[in-house]
Amino acid sequence: TSVTNWFEDRRKFGGLIGAFPEEATRGSISNEKEREKRISINTNRGLRTRCDNCGNMLYVKFLRQNRSVCEECGYHLPMNSMERIELLVDRNTWIPMDEDMTTRDVLDFFDEDSYQNRLAISQEKTGLTDAAQTGIGYLNGTLIALGVMDFHFMGGSMGSVVGEKITRLIEYAADKSLPLVLICASGGARMQEGTLS
Repeated sequence: TSVTNWFEDRRKFGGLIGAFPEEATRGSISNEKEREKRISINTNRGLRTRCDNCGNMLYVKFLRQNRSVCEECGYHLPMNSMERIELLVDRNTWIPMDEDMTTRDVLDFFDEDSYQNRLAISQEKTGLTDAAQTGIGYLNGTLIALGVMDFHFMGGSMGSVVGEKITRLIEYAADKSLPLVLICASGGARMQEGTLS
């Protein structure tokens, strides 16, 4: 189906569509209190979380073993970049690149909060320096160059560091004749960096 059909179907159902259309939910979360409750449970990601589609309570340990797919309805829950890397790369073969690159606030951008503060919060929350991880590793015994964006870091937005890391990864892969895999989970360009992003 086309993207247009997907959006039409989504509007018809009025809610999230699971992996199985016959089990899709209809309607959105009924009240603000229930919505806040779900958000607080989902962002905790400690021992338990809730499926965004059916509301089923899931143990994070089993959810990770099931590759972030709800065992009740088949809905795919969001994954962070490290979970994606663990899913794709053979065990103990991941070698990260450019981990020390950090963003500078050259525009002194400020809206409701300073850009530096937003970066610090995202760094603390995710343990990453920016919204992408790049490196090399083996995928089923084949060495690949891999770039994975992380939506949990400022919506996966692409700033100058993300762009530079991906550019360096592409150049490295081309130089070494490696297959390149990019996992995009981005909300677009990072407005706090203007045209630099």
